[in-house]
Amino acid sequence: MFPGVSPRQMQQMMRKMGIKQQEIDASEVIIRTPEKDIVITNPSVSKVNMMGQETFQISGNIEERATSSEAEIGEDDVKTVMEQTGADESKAREAIERNEGDLAAAIMELKGE
Repeated sequence: MFPGVSPRQMQQMMRKMGIKQQEIDASEVIIRTPEKDIVITNPSVSKVNMMGQETFQISGNIEERATSSEAEIGEDDVKTVMEQTGADESKAREAIERNEGDLAAAIMELKGE
């Protein structure tokens, strides 16, 4: 960080300024944004507490992934739509997918058929 300053001296200086640093053993860090996920593998993570405010310093291998906009459909959701409408599993699942996970809309759609 600073030329001619050993890591031990740096720790002492930070302690005198009221800065506490803690290493965190992490295997992966994921930052989710509306457009994408930023995945950091093999991370080196440090938590720094300076005057009561905590910040994290992260470095590692960075990979960006597009986020999926598809609604996740659970088995309970499918069963609920099946019970309410009498539809079979495939029709119930398709209706939920068409209505982007909205169970009420899926039920209304199937009852209207």
